[in-house]
Amino acid sequence: MWSELLFPAQQTAFVVLAASLGLDYGLADPWGWPHPVRVMGAAITVGQRCILKHCRTAQAQGWGGAGLTLVLVMGSYGAGWGLISVGHWIHPWAGILAQIILMASCLGGRSLRFAALEVLDPLQRGDLQQARQQLSRYVGRDTENLSEPEILRAVIETVAENTPDGATAPLFYAFLGGAPLALAYKAVSTLDSMVGYRHAPFTHLGRVSARCEDGLTGLPCRLTVLTLALLSRDPWGFWQRCRQDARADPSPNSGWSEAAFAWRLGIQLGGTNFYRGIRKEKPKLGIPTRSLSPQVVLESLGILRQILLIWGGGMTGVLLMLHCLSLSLG
Repeated sequence: MWSELLFPAQQTAFVVLAASLGLDYGLADPWGWPHPVRVMGAAITVGQRCILKHCRTAQAQGWGGAGLTLVLVMGSYGAGWGLISVGHWIHPWAGILAQIILMASCLGGRSLRFAALEVLDPLQRGDLQQARQQLSRYVGRDTENLSEPEILRAVIETVAENTPDGATAPLFYAFLGGAPLALAYKAVSTLDSMVGYRHAPFTHLGRVSARCEDGLTGLPCRLTVLTLALLSRDPWGFWQRCRQDARADPSPNSGWSEAAFAWRLGIQLGGTNFYRGIRKEKPKLGIPTRSLSPQVVLESLGILRQILLIWGGGMTGVLLMLHCLSLSLG
């Protein structure tokens, strides 16, 4: 009784997960539609302005950032749980539909593919300036003077870096705790993308959210790399190469995923980037056995799709087996 009240439609979790993956694949995140991340972004904007206005010291900004993280995460989880419960109160299928929509909004596989293609399309037409402008919407580095190979590298690095935090990690937490837990993770991820920087004015404000995102993404990220390792001819060797390259990257997670994509594609990622005119050297990941090309970008998107199919199929299968087991046990 209590489990049904607290977790509506628990018996149909496998249907919710499968339908959410299908909805994300078919619609992604249409522009102009209401989206939880936009609500989170608006709340973060208001919160960080308030903190920066009233918290003058580094310690106060740190505590303010921690409070903002706690409120947004708990609020996102509570809002998701509340919407699903209200839907379930109206009708069981309304609760299921609410779960599907909310869970699909947390999955970014299709949106990540669209973002890459939006850059790739003008690049293949020879419109370098348009490709740079499109790329600037998705990356933090300066794009004004990037050459074609540098644009291609940026796109592949974006796909690789965002595969865990934009696709597999939300799926991982959706599997563990349904749409509310996936929304809570999405809140942390959105916080990190907006305020989780080491430069002013977010140096202290975004510290807690950045560490939370690093910690929560750690296991899904390594499971993503493990998936690619198991698909390789030498799983242990693949894992060791990714581990060695990732150690050189200051990020605890993006180095792993970018190294995995680099070794899987037979390319080299990393190198010189500019951020607000400041030169930054990123460690080289992988060995360049082939040159960067639009075809390699498409292959990176194929890897993303392959991972989601494996994860989605495996998780749906596990949930279906648990459902059948619960039915057999009465």
